[in-house]
Amino acid sequence: MTETIRLTVAQALVRFLTAQFSERDGVRQRLVTGIFGIFGHGNVAGVGQALLQATIDRERDPAAADLPYFLARNEQGAVHAAAAFARTRHRLQTMAVTTSIGPGATNMITGAALATTNRIPVLLLPSDQFATRRPDPVLQQLEDPGTLDVSVNDAFRPVSRFFDRINRPEQLIPSLLGAMRVLTDPADTGAVTICLPQDVQAEAFDWPVALFRERVWHVGRPVPEPAALARAVEIIRSASRPLIVAGGGVVYAEASLQLRAFATATGIPVADTHAGKGAINWDHPSAVGGVGSTGTTAANALARRADVVIGIGTRYSDFTTASHTIFAGPDVRFVNINTLRFDAAKHSATMVVADAREALTALTGALDGWNVEAAHRREAIELTAAWQQVVHECYHRGQTPLPAQTEVFGALNGLMGPEDVIISAAGSMPGDLQCLWRATSPVQYHVEYAYSCMGYEIPAALGARLALGDDHEVVAIVGDGSYQMMPMEIATIVSEGLKVIIVLLQNHGFASIGGLSESRGSQRFGTQYRMRNRTSGRLDGEHVPFDLAANAASWGADVLRCATIADFRANYAKAVASEHTTVLYIETDLHGPNPPGSAWWDVPVSEVSTLPSTQTAYDEYVRERRAQRHYL
Repeated sequence: MTETIRLTVAQALVRFLTAQFSERDGVRQRLVTGIFGIFGHGNVAGVGQALLQATIDRERDPAAADLPYFLARNEQGAVHAAAAFARTRHRLQTMAVTTSIGPGATNMITGAALATTNRIPVLLLPSDQFATRRPDPVLQQLEDPGTLDVSVNDAFRPVSRFFDRINRPEQLIPSLLGAMRVLTDPADTGAVTICLPQDVQAEAFDWPVALFRERVWHVGRPVPEPAALARAVEIIRSASRPLIVAGGGVVYAEASLQLRAFATATGIPVADTHAGKGAINWDHPSAVGGVGSTGTTAANALARRADVVIGIGTRYSDFTTASHTIFAGPDVRFVNINTLRFDAAKHSATMVVADAREALTALTGALDGWNVEAAHRREAIELTAAWQQVVHECYHRGQTPLPAQTEVFGALNGLMGPEDVIISAAGSMPGDLQCLWRATSPVQYHVEYAYSCMGYEIPAALGARLALGDDHEVVAIVGDGSYQMMPMEIATIVSEGLKVIIVLLQNHGFASIGGLSESRGSQRFGTQYRMRNRTSGRLDGEHVPFDLAANAASWGADVLRCATIADFRANYAKAVASEHTTVLYIETDLHGPNPPGSAWWDVPVSEVSTLPSTQTAYDEYVRERRAQRHYL
């Protein structure tokens, strides 16, 4: 007879999660280390009760496993924090998020999309309406006259890698096993959503005790198929101007040493994406910096003339390919190394479906004795040296009267250690950082640009701090636009007694979108924080009189105002010495200047307009678009 234990669905869920482990390279660790959440109707008496019970059981018996609970201030922010935690742990560990039904649940959808777009595993546990339907409609239930089988949680389906709804207790068993499979898949991962109707959460069931045994989910390193490796080697050997594009897969596979060894052995220049920056140290002889729309002149010049592009762990976003214009060689060929066949097949590539570390090790051995032509290596070094002079100029522009944000980046780049972490996401900052930041390690650079989600930065600092412990400085750099979207997780950071440094740049508007608007003929319309002009009716009056520094202080952080870059450097030292979360507030110039661009990004312009600025921009757009191509 099967041994059983009687628990509610929520209690069974918590107990199951505490017994799941991941393992790679012989290192075993808890898979789901904690749970963020906000309680409301739907989860307060279900998952909330189960977490309380687990906490009390742990207090009575220190050997008992529990699931630490972190009270977030915003459900979207909680998912961002969980995603940043998982990214920092190389996707081998993650956190869960529990919410109430209705708005609490749907507040997570943006976070779910971010996680899935970035291929980051997070476990989402939104509450749902009654499975029995006895009290329908309940508070916050969306009614569909055409069916009774739809709730707001169905909106999670397109942004989740795995989605399920538990309408009967026994459905939880296969659902949890399927969820763990996706959370530990090195390729096919993202947001895992298990919807929990509020009545089912509290329902008791006789669970097989075997469900709660410790399970180890082994994260493999797929090795390259010999024939696929041979095809890749043949193409690389035939190249005269090869270029490597290192993506996030190199970092997640912890393959930085292998990438650097491969580049040293072959001399192939290495460009990087946002997710891949730091995989090769910036001062490595083969490192040429970011590639694509926000890339360096060095990497983009090499990309335009490359005859073979070796993509390692990249999904080739439009910023990487400059909207299919940067790899301009008429006969350019691609070799793609990726754990996900979907990405490996892009651009009609020769595919190597494998772990980045295993593939790089195999390629280094198979190409033993082969090197790029000396002229190609020399050109890459000369182009990179010229670009580093541009970096120096951007980092030391001189304050007139407000500093450019690039000067703040320059100060931070010199002040932060190789194992400290800089976090950024949307706006002009990621673009500047990709082409300017001198990353010395894969730990240091944490920029979310697959979803480019405003509001990510502060919650991500929370997740990264929980993942790293106290041995690293975690620095979130955020503009005023992104800050206003999600500052409230500062209170979570403070309440947990954690320490991060938040650099808050105030320029009274959207710098990136304002510049894009101007370049596309829309005259920066609606991109500055201004009062309504009573005469014109436009938002072009005085600056909005808000004080973001005071707002940050109201969440519980220490705030240091910086008038100059010298002030910023001195105050950064104070923030490092402090045990508390500190916000460094500095005003910067909305209009830059920013680093010189060297590639295109496809943002369509109005084909018909009465505005001369738009007409001019459209003519330019038509000219630039001619370079777009499919790689066939």
